[in-house]
Amino acid sequence: MLGFLKRPVVVKADINLNVVVLTAVALLSRLWQLAYPRAVVFDEVYYGQYISFYMKRIFFLDGSGPPFGHMLLALGGYLGGFDGNFLWNRIGAEYSSNVPVWSLRLLPALTGALLVPMAYQILLELGFSHCAATGAALLMLIENALITQSRLMLLESVLIFFNLLAVLSYLKFSNSQKQRPFSLSWWFWLTLTGVACSCAVGVKYVGVCTYLLVLTVAGVHAWHLIGDRTLSHVRVLCHLLARAAALLVIPALMYLLFFYVHLILVYRSGPHDQIMSSAFQASLEGGLARITQGQPLEVAYGSQVTLKNVFGKPVPCWLHSHQSTYPMIYENGRGSSHQQQVTCYPFKDVNNWWIVKDPGRHQLVVSNPPRPVRHGDVVQLVHGMTTRFLNTRSDRQGEELPPLDCLVFQARCGCAPEPPLAGGLLLRRLQHLHALPEPLETGHRKPRIRHGGLEDHLVRGSPGAREHLRGPEAEWGPPPGLGVPAAGGRWGEAVPRLPREHGVERGGTPVRQKPGAEGEGARAALTRTDGRQQKPELHGQVPGVAVEDADGEERRLGAQVQLLAAGLGHPGHQHRLLAAPQDQYSWLRWALAGALCAGGWAVNYVPFFMMEKTLFLYHYLPALAFQILLLPAVLEHLGDRLCRSPLLRSLFSGLVVAWYSCACHVFNTLRPLTYGDKSLSPSELKALRWKDSWDILIRKY
Repeated sequence: MLGFLKRPVVVKADINLNVVVLTAVALLSRLWQLAYPRAVVFDEVYYGQYISFYMKRIFFLDGSGPPFGHMLLALGGYLGGFDGNFLWNRIGAEYSSNVPVWSLRLLPALTGALLVPMAYQILLELGFSHCAATGAALLMLIENALITQSRLMLLESVLIFFNLLAVLSYLKFSNSQKQRPFSLSWWFWLTLTGVACSCAVGVKYVGVCTYLLVLTVAGVHAWHLIGDRTLSHVRVLCHLLARAAALLVIPALMYLLFFYVHLILVYRSGPHDQIMSSAFQASLEGGLARITQGQPLEVAYGSQVTLKNVFGKPVPCWLHSHQSTYPMIYENGRGSSHQQQVTCYPFKDVNNWWIVKDPGRHQLVVSNPPRPVRHGDVVQLVHGMTTRFLNTRSDRQGEELPPLDCLVFQARCGCAPEPPLAGGLLLRRLQHLHALPEPLETGHRKPRIRHGGLEDHLVRGSPGAREHLRGPEAEWGPPPGLGVPAAGGRWGEAVPRLPREHGVERGGTPVRQKPGAEGEGARAALTRTDGRQQKPELHGQVPGVAVEDADGEERRLGAQVQLLAAGLGHPGHQHRLLAAPQDQYSWLRWALAGALCAGGWAVNYVPFFMMEKTLFLYHYLPALAFQILLLPAVLEHLGDRLCRSPLLRSLFSGLVVAWYSCACHVFNTLRPLTYGDKSLSPSELKALRWKDSWDILIRKY
């Protein structure tokens, strides 16, 4: 029974030392002196305010993005014991002792460090060599812009992390699809793909671009499954349902979950309440909840209501009053009532609330049971904050008291502390009562997920190739268009191929494929506005670290040599350099690499290319990450296709090493701007400029 104890328990594990070393170096580059500078840097002034709101449980809603990224940053503050007491009002302000700077910047630094091993794994999953995978990881490691962005309390590194995690998870799932479909690992990677996509959208709305890219690739693969005759109809249906559940249902549910958790955490009233409905404001602790607590849903005597002029010009506004009074005499000598001012206020405020009072009673609270207001009842309105009655009066003496619906006489209204003896008190018969309270709302908005259109072309061989295999020369020669290895292992001259536009069919209908359809006019520029159509060069202001250590003006700056070389990964260059694949696997590998890497660059760059808003360098960092993945793959393809002899291979390897050495030199040159740990004089800062259009912002003391 205890026989298993006679043998030792042995655990075998395969450890990739490349991944271990790359991860360790990446962590060192991102975590080294993470708390320096101990001052507010760039957009930390923006995200820090929301972290303080989370720590104090004050409600807010950021219109620029979902709350998931803010919650991740707030998690670092919570783990570091931050109480939220810091005034985020100025870039460069020194952090007080109660702000855990290292803890607040930890999560972006960790996600930035994990980009390095993830780049390595993505290239391996795409079928490229360990050398190409290591090259991609090293490029991700020494990129100045990515390092600087990940060492601050910002969200770009978190966004890129989830983008690459979604791509890596889908590649793992796609490769397991070929071996063990519906296995535990198959389900894990498919589910993780959907989770990563939803997290990317939850960090910033721009993450939906990568999400749509993954959906498109998954849709093409699902279309191929439908045409696979080796699978039964039930099997195909199970595949489609699994993908729909993991890539559509799970992201939608998680997106709603982010807002649900957000509303649970921030339950106190704050400055952002006025953008929400009155019913939602009443659900928060403090604020309007003190006014509406215990109020019946139906308008009754004693109810507190707001009156909104929905057809007001220029904007709809609420009936509002405050303690300020009209002047006794106007500048033109005309007299005034000197009563409390009544205005129309376009924002929600506690002074917008009025109490519905029964003229025959002094009671201002809701009775039990509530006595609802009916059509035709006569009511008085009492201002909730000052307890004064709303009344109307005529500015022209001798004229009859105006009715309530006469707009001419509503220009002058006042509030009296006691009801006047004659005429002026607002006792009006309600002809139309539409003061029902607003329905209860939760503030949730259902996400809209756009499905990209799929346009798939199946490329298959010409019927002539099949007939060729049936002919008498089938056992001696290859079908047209395929090369054969000659003596000595080298590739001999192939039989002339079929025309380029031939054989692209679906359902018997030919679809012509135009040469160069990939498009050679796109660009990889990382500029702000006017230089978007140039090569990858930086234009405009490039802020740098200040001369004094106390200044917190640390900025991001990309390695220019790397950015220039990354342009080789563009699909236009790939179209010219990609030789005819020798087998189907090679072609599918290149098609998938182009779809994910080149497509990832396009979907993360083109939207900003079309924007007219002011753009910063960090807007282009997701596109840069995908270009870094594509560059080593293109270099490996060049080496395999163009360098046949050992001499050419050695020369090409030397050029690659020389280029990488230049990239390392640029990284070291711009290192003071990356880490901000070295004081530079104005002349030294200006010496770092590569172009005259660069403006180094220097703070003078």
